[in-house]
Amino acid sequence: MSSVRRCSRTACGRPAVATLTYVYADSTAVLGPLATYAEPHCYDLCAEHAERLTAPRGWEVVRLAAETSPLRRSSDDLEALANAVREAARPQERTSRQSPPPDGESGRRGHLRVLRSPDN
Repeated sequence: MSSVRRCSRTACGRPAVATLTYVYADSTAVLGPLATYAEPHCYDLCAEHAERLTAPRGWEVVRLAAETSPLRRSSDDLEALANAVREAARPQERTSRQSPPPDGESGRRGHLRVLRSPDN
């Protein structure tokens, strides 16, 4: 399987260079640079189809300019990513200042609660 994404238009096999997304609430078609990942509700278009794109009457087409320079990561980006990973890996410390659980509850884990048995 080829890693190059192809134009979504029927019978067009050219490589995709832009992604088309519809914003139905605003009656807008947004055409921008090729998305990083293929999304189910977006359409990848080749250069020819992206250039000739028109929208239905009453709709607006917003064309986002593609970046002309290739994306380069700086050492600051990599350092920030490493710091975020380190922070996420640290164990959570429990503080003694936490308020006691509401009456009838013995503890809380995430979105779940542990309730005391009515027998106790």
